[in-house]
Amino acid sequence: MANTATLSTEERKKAKRLARKKRKVEHPLKPREYARGSRKRKVKKLARGQAKR
Repeated sequence: MANTATLSTEERKKAKRLARKKRKVEHPLKPREYARGSRKRKVKKLARGQAKR
């Protein structure tokens, strides 16, 4: 991205937004090969106190 130090706040916002858009077009995300959240660690229900017994 170009040097935005000399731009005003509004111009800087526009420049950054355009850069993000351009990046999204050039490098799109590839589709997932696994279900979302399926790789999260599963936590057993510990700390329940009396309700567990």
